[in-house]
Amino acid sequence: MSKHFRVSGRLASKLNESGVRVSSVLERAGLPSGLLDQPRILLSTGEFFALWRGIGQVSSDPAIGLVLGTETKAEHFDPVVLAALSTGSFGEAMRQIARYKQLSCPEEVVLEPGDAEWTIQFRWLLANEAEPAVLTDLCFAWVLGIARLGTGVRVSPLRLELQRPRANARSLERHFGCAVVFGAARNAIVFRPSDAELRFVTRNAELLAMLAPQLDEELKQHKGEESFPERVRATIQRKLTGSRPKMEEIARELHISSRTLQRRLQDAGSSFQKALEEARHQLARHYLTNSLLELGETAHLLGYEDSNSFVRAFRIWEGVPPAHWRGAQRAKAAL
Repeated sequence: MSKHFRVSGRLASKLNESGVRVSSVLERAGLPSGLLDQPRILLSTGEFFALWRGIGQVSSDPAIGLVLGTETKAEHFDPVVLAALSTGSFGEAMRQIARYKQLSCPEEVVLEPGDAEWTIQFRWLLANEAEPAVLTDLCFAWVLGIARLGTGVRVSPLRLELQRPRANARSLERHFGCAVVFGAARNAIVFRPSDAELRFVTRNAELLAMLAPQLDEELKQHKGEESFPERVRATIQRKLTGSRPKMEEIARELHISSRTLQRRLQDAGSSFQKALEEARHQLARHYLTNSLLELGETAHLLGYEDSNSFVRAFRIWEGVPPAHWRGAQRAKAAL
């Protein structure tokens, strides 16, 4: 997993076009004044969040996230999105984006298909604080922009779910064309299952054939740079959905035997139990920071039999109970 976010070189010009002073944003965010002038901009999760908080604080437009997240010209997208727009459908595009997202940042695009709804969420894997509202708006506007540009029609989701209190409701409802639920348990954009099957008018098999091998090679190189314990942790996290994954299951996902999995973890100074606890710890911080899940629900998602087991484990990790830790994070975010 890459530990840094790549920031588009177009961000500075888009801010200027929107009447937002870049120097004021960087000063408010506590970032170097020449940051956005660099040819390659890499930020930690904390710096990335600070940048987007700064944009929200400096801009006089409460819908600035929607403005910055909406792109109407395909040539302004990066290769990952160009490849996605070259696929056959909205669902295929989002699955491709989710696969390649790890090339650029410690972020996961979570797709949850269902019989009645198709949900898309963003998971910030190294976050120690709640994501800025501007960034939430940008991400969901970006997803919607891909759907609308790809299909050539004004696709609208079923609803938008936001954890934050009600604010700027009219602009959000007008932009997304759906109801917005505030004070929700999660940040999510919810589509109909049939929306995933919407065909793309931007489908381009020739362009996809050119881009996909290049992205696959980058993905292969990226995985080679990732340590084996990191790969195991990431695989465990994908499987932590209400049950504790077994070593044999993770080994199958990695296409190796359980014995090889154990040996390679030992060679790296780790173990399966250690990788499991690290995966749980990281996800626990994410759930407590970025959701309103009850402790029992969080414990279930992390594969614990009951809340008490989760609370004991969290005390070992952080030195305080999860409820106290969550309260401290919310107090920090409110400053």
